[in-house]
Amino acid sequence: MRNILFVCGSLNQTTQMHAIAKNLMNKYLCYFTPYYADGIVNIFAKMNWLGFTVLGGRHKRETEEYLSRHALNVDLRGEARRYDLIITCSDLLIQKNILDSRIILVQEGITEPEGLMYQIVKKLKLPRYLANTATSGLSNQYDLFCVASEGYAELFVRKGVRPEKISVTGIPNFDNLESARPNAFPFHDYILVATSPLRETFRYDDRSSFIHKCKKIAAGRQMIFKLHPLENAERAIREIHKIAPESTVFTSGDINSMIANAEVVITQQSTCTFVALALGKQTYTNLDVAELKRLMPIQNGGASALQIANICERVLSMPIEELRPTQKNFHFPAQRKPANIL
Repeated sequence: MRNILFVCGSLNQTTQMHAIAKNLMNKYLCYFTPYYADGIVNIFAKMNWLGFTVLGGRHKRETEEYLSRHALNVDLRGEARRYDLIITCSDLLIQKNILDSRIILVQEGITEPEGLMYQIVKKLKLPRYLANTATSGLSNQYDLFCVASEGYAELFVRKGVRPEKISVTGIPNFDNLESARPNAFPFHDYILVATSPLRETFRYDDRSSFIHKCKKIAAGRQMIFKLHPLENAERAIREIHKIAPESTVFTSGDINSMIANAEVVITQQSTCTFVALALGKQTYTNLDVAELKRLMPIQNGGASALQIANICERVLSMPIEELRPTQKNFHFPAQRKPANIL
């Protein structure tokens, strides 16, 4: 049987990889690894300096626990065997040992705005990871990029991704958002605030002003804060309770269920803003709502994982020399109807 390696990252990325793998496990040997790096970045990760990224800390710990809980085959750093196909959650780093294999990149969720750091990274050709997900897809070191929507396909092409490398498939975890409505979350009709780890990823965040803004929007209504997994929870809870002591704070839990039961949703820069908009919630965000609606992930009833798996099989059926270097014989152009890809 042929071997496939799934390079995981955050818990969201890991569950996406698993969803795709479920459609391939009956035909192929599927292995998983937490995200990893080479060179100086790997040294920093080993020194526990990168706990705020998918290379360490809570993200890595949750991924390892998930892989163990689901009894998935683990091949740390993909070093135990040769792989016919790599499916990865991010190209901010492309690991050296996967370059000789076919590579499919899967979009995780929302991408960062094209701020100052993005412009600096592009102009000075600095490492892409310095601009976080704003540079997703720009490595050009993969054979196919499965993206969330036609809007995102257009965005990535504008940034410089080769159109023939993009396929609009939708993405697991964000392709059936209506499924969040029936849930067991015990609260209803509150103001939900989903925070972002801006400070933890070296970006500006006037958290005090943000909390005051949320309190003003709430106007006396119940407020629930859901912290991002990467945040310094102790600091964030202290700041929230200083300004809004009556608020409830969650450091874990299903954010989609929380959004489904909320009356109003307030976010900073988070993929869960898509959930709020898809469910028709009154939404306040630092992001451009009109642009988010244009980028909204395709809602296909949860079919994205299967569509990506079918594309994986098509890629595996092609000799790698036909995929590279020009890819002239390999075209999965972005489609407005994902079914046309199958």
